[in-house]
Amino acid sequence: MNDRIIIIFSVTNLQNPVFLKSERQSQMKNKLQQFGRWIIRQIVRFYHFLKGIIIATPYKLKAWVFAFAAWGKKQLDRRINSKQRAYLHNVIFENDTQTGRRFDKVLIWLISISILIVMLETVSEFQKAHWWIFFVLEWLFTIIFTVEYVLRLYSSKNPLAYATSFFGIVDLLAIIPSYLGIFFIGAQNLIIVRALRLLRVFRIFKMGHFVSEGNVILSALRASRTKISVFITFVILMAMIIGSLLYIVEGNTNPNLNNIPKGIYWAIVTLTTVGYGDITPITPFGKFLATAVMIMGYGVIAVPTGIVTAEISGRVMNLKEVISKECSNCGQEEHHTNATYCHNCSEKL
Repeated sequence: MNDRIIIIFSVTNLQNPVFLKSERQSQMKNKLQQFGRWIIRQIVRFYHFLKGIIIATPYKLKAWVFAFAAWGKKQLDRRINSKQRAYLHNVIFENDTQTGRRFDKVLIWLISISILIVMLETVSEFQKAHWWIFFVLEWLFTIIFTVEYVLRLYSSKNPLAYATSFFGIVDLLAIIPSYLGIFFIGAQNLIIVRALRLLRVFRIFKMGHFVSEGNVILSALRASRTKISVFITFVILMAMIIGSLLYIVEGNTNPNLNNIPKGIYWAIVTLTTVGYGDITPITPFGKFLATAVMIMGYGVIAVPTGIVTAEISGRVMNLKEVISKECSNCGQEEHHTNATYCHNCSEKL
């Protein structure tokens, strides 16, 4: 009897709409939980996949670059023998020969003309009237500089040292924008970086002493950085105080000085003797303060100049003349006049 009652009760519950609805909700909930767990698993898999790509990409890219370089070298080796390669090295890297100097002078002219073309292309009248001439010349120079870069890599005794050197990076940046312009509009405007290649003029005309004197200035600036940092901090604090004081004086009367940041801006412009004139004091005390700040501006110019000049004068006494002579081992190009060994790797010159 009890079993019959239970069976009847169960059948009755199965036919009950409320029971059927709760059952469907339970099944839907289970399916949603399963779908959520599946989504989380896919996200975790994608994360590990992306992490692997990010970690492995630099190594794979490096391997691809070296593999492509090895393939290119193999192709050039088939067409250029060792004697021709040595001749290329002398022409491209050695500027103490007549052929090398002639090559560098032609290169400087090509770089100068390509920079002029890039500048003229930004003039809308020229660009609209002669766009096809600019397009042809831009790619002509890009191809020439690409061939030159490849030959520099091939003829260099240490290609990796050249590729990671300052001039090697500049040479690469001089050709990349044209190729990036195929995929990214406007990237070709970065071709103006070719202007940095004009620094080769120091090597061509034996002006290595200018480079050494430039190093003297850089070393003097490094030695003076602590003093200059303290001085600049003092100037900033002084500009904040003067700007706040001017706001207190003219904040209610001068509409151009209605907050402290504008007062600080005016103080910096006046203290550095720039004087745009877009903000001017109008009260007597404000004008008196402006006069004092203008006079203080001369001290702002004199102090860092004196600091750097003192450092430079102490280094000029030890300045030695240098010559442009490349080390066959490490590629170092500047050496002292009477040097017998490379100061970078100790290789005999």
